[in-house]
Amino acid sequence: MSRVGISGDLVNHLFNFPESFEKLMFPSQEHDSNENKGVLSIPVDILDTPKEYIFYMDVPGLSKSDIQVMVEDENTLVIRSSGKRKREDGEEEGCKYLRLERRAPKKLLRKFRLPENANVSAITAKCENGVLTVVVEKLPPPPKSKTVEVTIS
Repeated sequence: MSRVGISGDLVNHLFNFPESFEKLMFPSQEHDSNENKGVLSIPVDILDTPKEYIFYMDVPGLSKSDIQVMVEDENTLVIRSSGKRKREDGEEEGCKYLRLERRAPKKLLRKFRLPENANVSAITAKCENGVLTVVVEKLPPPPKSKTVEVTIS
């Protein structure tokens, strides 16, 4: 079975998404470089609500102290971890694993270009039950200009 790539432009055209939404959903690949080799991209769900953007990421086996959430270059949300999930050691001498299927990546990294209406000063994050939740509040919409009719005397 072959995979067909879908471009952000096609999705925007089909669903009439605004450009800022496209940038959030299809972040640029400019950050993919040799320095990121061996780094796992964290799968993410992004919820756009009227007041905020909410990012949900599965980070099993990592504690909140292993994860960093920061904003770089004024509008790039960066989520990374260099922490490593720890394996349980056998308590008795002579214990050994018979099967190792849960591979723990050495590093996790994900970057998102935030839309212009994201309030980078109001970002919160919490890690519970292996799920990292990052909430980015939205700035209030700019006031609409109103037209005032002036009577000429």
